[in-house]
Amino acid sequence: MTSQDLKNIKHVINGDYIVIPIETGYIKPNDNLNSIINPARELMVDGDYLVIAETPISVSQNRLIDEAKYTPSLTAKFLTVVWSKYLWGYVLGPLLGIKERTIKNLRKLPKETEAHKQVVLELYGLKHALKPASEAGIDLSNAPGTYVSLLPDNPEKVSKEIKSQIGKDVCVMIIDTDATYMKNGKYFTGLPIAIDGIDADNGFFGYVKGQLSENMGSTPLGCSEKMDVESALKMANIAEDYQKSLATEMKTIHSVKEVLGSEIDEVTIEDLDSITHTPAVIIRKI
Repeated sequence: MTSQDLKNIKHVINGDYIVIPIETGYIKPNDNLNSIINPARELMVDGDYLVIAETPISVSQNRLIDEAKYTPSLTAKFLTVVWSKYLWGYVLGPLLGIKERTIKNLRKLPKETEAHKQVVLELYGLKHALKPASEAGIDLSNAPGTYVSLLPDNPEKVSKEIKSQIGKDVCVMIIDTDATYMKNGKYFTGLPIAIDGIDADNGFFGYVKGQLSENMGSTPLGCSEKMDVESALKMANIAEDYQKSLATEMKTIHSVKEVLGSEIDEVTIEDLDSITHTPAVIIRKI
C-alpha cells in the first residue's frame, strides 16, 4: 500500500509512524475476531504492527464474570471503604502523587465496588485486591450490566494465531492500558501477565513501587514476535495515544455514563453496540 493509497483511508501521523484505526461494532462473547482480522489483512503490509486492546480479546473468549453473584466479605468491604476510598483517596494517593482523576474516582467509589473487590480477592488474591483501583487488569467499562472482563487467556498464543490468519510478515501485539514501570533499568507491572522482559504479577506491591519509579505507559501482554521491551512499549504507547484521542474512550467506569448515557450496571450489549469501537490500530513506520 502506497502513501497515495492512504489518502482514502482514515489515519493519523504520530512522529515517524502512520496510525490506521480498525473500527468495529461491539465484539460480543464467543464472537470471532474477523472484524479485526479481515481489515488488517487488507490494509497491512510486511513490517507493520497490529496493536489490539485486551478487552475485545477477553470478551470474545467469554472471559466475563457477573459481579452481582458475589457477596462481599468483611475484607472486601474494608478494602473498598476504608482502604481504597478513604486511605488511598485522601491520604496515600495525594501523598504519592497518583493521578488527580484516580483520586477523584476513589473518593466516589460506588457500593458495587465491594462486590468487585470480592471478585479480585477470590480470583487473584489479596496481593491484587490491595491495589486501590484497576486491580489485576479487570475491565469494568466494556461489558454489559454487572459483568466485568478478565485479562485474556494466553495473549501470546492469540497474537500468533491472528498473525497467521493475516498471512503477512507483521507483528501482532495485545496490550493493556495499566502501566509498566521502570526502576534501575528493570521493567515491572502490577498486572498478572506481560511479555518477557517485564516482571509481572506484582499486584499492589508493583503499584506502590511504580509510584516511585518511571511510568513507561501501557503494558504489552502478549506478542507474536520476540521483541525488546523498549520497542514493544513504544508501539503500545502509540496505540494508546490514538485511543486517548477518541471521544468514545471509556477508560473508567465513570466515563461510561458520559459516552453511553447509561449507569454502569445498566449498560446493555445494544448500548455497547451503538457506538463505534476501535479495538485495534495498525502502526507503520514512515
